Amino acid sequence: MSGNTPFDPALFRPEAITAETRAINDAIIKAMAGMEEWWDVGAQKVRDARARGEGAFPLAPKSERARTLHIEGKNGHKVPLRIIAPENPKGVYLHIHGGGWVLGAADQQDPMLERIAANAGLACVSVEYRLAPENPYPAGPDDCEAAALWLARNAKAEFGTDRLTIGGESAGGHLSAVTLLRMRDRHGFTGFSGANLVFGAFDLSMTPSQKQFGDERLILRTVDIAKFGDAFLPGGLDRRDPDISPLYADLRDMPPALFTIGTRDALLDDTLFMYSRWVAAGREAELAVYPGGAHGFVAFPGEIARAANARADAFLARVTG
Repeated sequence: MSGNTPFDPALFRPEAITAETRAINDAIIKAMAGMEEWWDVGAQKVRDARARGEGAFPLAPKSERARTLHIEGKNGHKVPLRIIAPENPKGVYLHIHGGGWVLGAADQQDPMLERIAANAGLACVSVEYRLAPENPYPAGPDDCEAAALWLARNAKAEFGTDRLTIGGESAGGHLSAVTLLRMRDRHGFTGFSGANLVFGAFDLSMTPSQKQFGDERLILRTVDIAKFGDAFLPGGLDRRDPDISPLYADLRDMPPALFTIGTRDALLDDTLFMYSRWVAAGREAELAVYPGGAHGFVAFPGEIARAANARADAFLARVTG
């Protein structure tokens, strides 16, 4: 799927998109037609609908293996961690879910976490971070930082291993990068073995692909990105502050990373730019480009989702040895 080079122009041409991928994208657009906007009806109404499996994303069944642990967060806030772990894990995957910092939940990720636990042998720990607009920046990043710090101190006792990885999708990719930077800069911790950064939003001042995507309702439009950003970030903040937009951070001492992106994603530039800056900082990185992949494509049955998820599982298994 990645050609001879991740920057192979052929990957970005319309003819590279398979009939299956085109059909998936058409079905997404059809499913989202006429859907209510969360900023009109309220975020909680849309969260509840997603939890019932309504909308474009498939309903994710709950795992009978999952358990929830509450840890101490900033200012006494208790942060729930949803855990799915194999017997004798060889490492830990700190997962941060997507949803534009407004939607999504840790318990909507169980099938993915079960897959990673099985294929990569990792204990999966998904953070139930606080959501905007009720809890804007820095609440969500604070909760993710608290989870990472807890794992750095307790993973060996809790799971029998201190091999840590981190990752997430969309806003979760953003929060994963922010968490790595906070752990390095605030706690002197650079012990993560790898980062699985899946169509992340790395520039909240908006990249060209974000601004130019337009109104096609293929999961994420330009207006969605703007509305999510406004909900997450109170007014007056510098959107190019590295704690907000990690694209602008000093990326020294970052772990090996896998960047995954589809060419029909409004966040295409975010991944291309962040991958380039990661490599320019002398850090190891892989770029996996999937022709025609929409935002969120790894959640929809299809060959590109299978390929991307298999590559992510193999990456996480490899970096944890």
